[in-house]
Amino acid sequence: MLKKILEFGHLVRFSHSLFAMPFALGSMWVAANGFRGMEVAAAAKMIALIVGCMVTARNSAMTFNRIADADIDAQNPRTAKRHLPAGRLSKASVIAFLAVNGVLFVAFAFLLQPLAGALALPVWLLLLSYSYWKRFSWLCHWFLGFAIGMSPLGAWIAIRGEFAVFPIFLLVILMLWMGGFDIIYATQDEEIDRQMGLHSVPARFGRKRALQIAFWSHIAMLVLCVAFGLFWGMGAPWWAVTGLMAAAVFYIHLFRKSDDLDAMNRDFFLANVAISVLVMVGLIVWICMGGDVNALY
Repeated sequence: MLKKILEFGHLVRFSHSLFAMPFALGSMWVAANGFRGMEVAAAAKMIALIVGCMVTARNSAMTFNRIADADIDAQNPRTAKRHLPAGRLSKASVIAFLAVNGVLFVAFAFLLQPLAGALALPVWLLLLSYSYWKRFSWLCHWFLGFAIGMSPLGAWIAIRGEFAVFPIFLLVILMLWMGGFDIIYATQDEEIDRQMGLHSVPARFGRKRALQIAFWSHIAMLVLCVAFGLFWGMGAPWWAVTGLMAAAVFYIHLFRKSDDLDAMNRDFFLANVAISVLVMVGLIVWICMGGDVNALY
């Protein structure tokens, strides 16, 4: 049983939940104004439901991606050992896992509040659709980023029951960051993508230009971070976060000595986790230092 659970955890690359989860938790903390005046039990329930939505949404998206890409993965030496092509999990069990996570996501959203519940199914279907973008558009990397970036907006809606510009800024920041990272990740499959007629930035523009495009996507993300801090007067915590993000971007793109793609991907994995945690900490500290969510409107 434990082995099967671990297989499903590996199927969805559960450790990669660390990319978006901190963004969502930071947005949640701001939306709840640090949970000031809320009973501990009520706050704990809300946090647990939001984390549940995050986990089940991501599990759904990754599982559907493995189902949709099973034939493609079987033809790619890098991915041929994944669970479905290699027969490590049956297609029926993977579909069942997808269905369970989808039901749980919608249920958790309804338990949070009405607007979150009403949006849950359309959002779930939108998340699944990212698997098909690379079949027709090299913009697929940013659509993936958009799908991941919906997490802070979703957390905001779950708390406040309304849309706002603040979490949309977070969405776009995460979209640009993850889009650039996914381009770098896709350089591993440049040739096989071309052979199979799949669309990606590396397949369309080549590795050198793809890395340049990823760099400029990350520069755009930093510009938005500066605008974010200026527009809402986020103060020292946010500027510290932005400075560390800039250092990570410039180190990995410009100053790292190795040109090895595997090493670059490992570096960006660590940078993804670090930047996500930094954003969360910056937002939490801002609220704890007296920031007021009501000033964001």
